[in-house]
Amino acid sequence: MACSAPFGYSQDVRPESPTRPAYAIFITTVCEGTLPAWHDENGFPMTYATEREAQLEIVDDIQERLCQFIAGERDFDDAITVEDFVLPVNVWPDGSISTEDGRVFSKCE
Repeated sequence: MACSAPFGYSQDVRPESPTRPAYAIFITTVCEGTLPAWHDENGFPMTYATEREAQLEIVDDIQERLCQFIAGERDFDDAITVEDFVLPVNVWPDGSISTEDGRVFSKCE
């Protein structure tokens, strides 16, 4: 689920170092461009240890939507449309993430 509120988006140089590399799931929006698609219970972008782990999360979502189509709860085009994609990120001590092109995403309020 993409956050509709503005992110802590920045291209500022960060004083600390990232704590670890990871992967995150993103979506491209018309108004705000590429944004983290999924967030944890604290509002931070969800991260995954491996690219495959993130991809399997997307697969799980696709399977759920296909089951909803089969049950008559979702139309076909919506069920088969995949907008999520995985990017490598760095995770920072405060829980925010940065992409390879320098964009920083923090807590979704």
